Amino acid sequence: MTDEFQLQVRPKDGDSSLRLSKVRSGLIARGLSDAGSLAGPFSPEPTDRLSEIRRLAEEGDADAQGSLGYAYRRGSGVPQDYDEAVKWFSKAAEQGDFDAREMLLFEFPEDYAEAATRWRREAAEQGHAEAQFILATAYGTASQVPMDYAEAVKWYRKAAEQGHVEGQYQLGYMYGKGQGVPRDDAEAARWYRKAAEQGHAYAQVYLAYLYDEGQGVPKDYAEAARWYRKAAEQGHARAQFKLGNVYREGQGVAQDYVQAHMWMNLAASRASDGQERYTSARDSLAGVMTAQQIAEAQRLAREWKPKLPKAGGAQAT
Repeated sequence: MTDEFQLQVRPKDGDSSLRLSKVRSGLIARGLSDAGSLAGPFSPEPTDRLSEIRRLAEEGDADAQGSLGYAYRRGSGVPQDYDEAVKWFSKAAEQGDFDAREMLLFEFPEDYAEAATRWRREAAEQGHAEAQFILATAYGTASQVPMDYAEAVKWYRKAAEQGHVEGQYQLGYMYGKGQGVPRDDAEAARWYRKAAEQGHAYAQVYLAYLYDEGQGVPKDYAEAARWYRKAAEQGHARAQFKLGNVYREGQGVAQDYVQAHMWMNLAASRASDGQERYTSARDSLAGVMTAQQIAEAQRLAREWKPKLPKAGGAQAT
């Protein structure tokens, strides 16, 4: 696989707590759901729902304690109060609530650094897919644990087998690179497909590439085009550029310079890297197009809007 496709998820520089946006999305979603269901913006009169949650929290219910923590963090139904949020998150965390523990790690990574791996391993061993994914990522990036690709594969697999989309993508990547397991493009394609079908843009690009090259799957330009399109429609710049090339060459689709220019133009405008190459390819294509075709392609690019996946797929540029 070429350098163009080396897209493994890695934590931010200097971020030993694995504060990955993909990892946190589920936690934030729970917070929004829990807090939003209480009372919306703060009002001096507590709702019956909030009163019931507080009663349960005071009686020691971990879920209720976590929900009350989110309410104080968001200021939903109660005044926003981070000290109270931490108090209730801590109570839930003491009982093993994974999300509450992750919120404490997210807010105070240095304070809980020693507990982080122990908490996550405990949850992972209990079968929590998100914890399994986080622990796998720690082994794959040497974050608070020694680098160990075999252990990373072990935990990615456990998460992936539960349908965890990021776990599926990363397990495909490990097979594709031969990290922790013998390289196996067919297995890589299998796991990429599972993640791609959930809307994971990176997995869609990798799967398209495998069909493009006939690695682990039969060479199939139409299938490659289909998966490039799915990622491109989410706003994945590299996929947009590849789809532009597909239309320029007519591989798996009817040759269409207007579509080719549109997708290359979008890629050039959205890319965080490779922008110069994308722009050069687009401008080269424009040299064989009519003014009317270029105008139409530019109109389509202006009117284009990303299509978000129905499942929790990852988007990227």
